Amino acid sequence: MAEPTQAACTDDSPTTTQTARDQVIAALTLPDLDGLTQAQVRGATCVWDGIALTSLTAVNLGPRKKKWLDSTYDWFPRGCRRCVGRRAYRYLFDHAPGCEHCQKSPTCPISVEVHRLIREGC
Repeated sequence: MAEPTQAACTDDSPTTTQTARDQVIAALTLPDLDGLTQAQVRGATCVWDGIALTSLTAVNLGPRKKKWLDSTYDWFPRGCRRCVGRRAYRYLFDHAPGCEHCQKSPTCPISVEVHRLIREGC
């Protein structure tokens, strides 16, 4: 599954984006909601690999909005640290080539947060 090059507003986009970490997490592509189990939609299991999550292994992926028929509802996906780290790693390849800050300095807030998520997933 291809990762987006920029965080885009879609029908399941995060409702708020405040910090660099939130921006990175918002840019991670989630699986199609229609293909997920109830446990994945509830955040009890990882949205990508379906493993059971605990407060120590889960990464909150932010509240998302989903359009369905004529209404919109919130859902609260979570992922395991390993899956989030892997997707953050892929996102870095999309982000860094087009980021002037990354090309000039290793202190880009987005890059710093991506590296942190990668380390947390190891």
